[in-house]
Amino acid sequence: MQEQHLYEYAIIRVVPRVEREEFINVGVIICHWKRNFLACKLHLDANKLLALDPLADVEMIELNLASFEKISTGDIDGGNIATMDLASRFRWLTAVRSSIIQTSRPHSGFADDLEKTLERLFDENVR
Repeated sequence: MQEQHLYEYAIIRVVPRVEREEFINVGVIICHWKRNFLACKLHLDANKLLALDPLADVEMIELNLASFEKISTGDIDGGNIATMDLASRFRWLTAVRSSIIQTSRPHSGFADDLEKTLERLFDENVR
């Protein structure tokens, strides 16, 4: 039996009109400190987004989501935040903010396969 790993995750949301507080789930970010594992999976359904806000700038939101992914992977194109340590990047990405891209509060769980867990969480919360 494989070892169970304590991980944290958050659901990534797009809130096209912050004042209305309506959102669609567009991804999941998962983190495991000891294994130096930080990954996210994203998918923006433009039809759902435009149903909430027909004037939403889909292209701009996709660019911002790409930045979110770059920061989580530590990509040099992700700017200064992408150069921070893993814990700092996860905390920055999941910080409470009033913007178009938000996350749920972090949750925790145990898993023996973090990649499969990311896929499962994505299927349950985004698809």
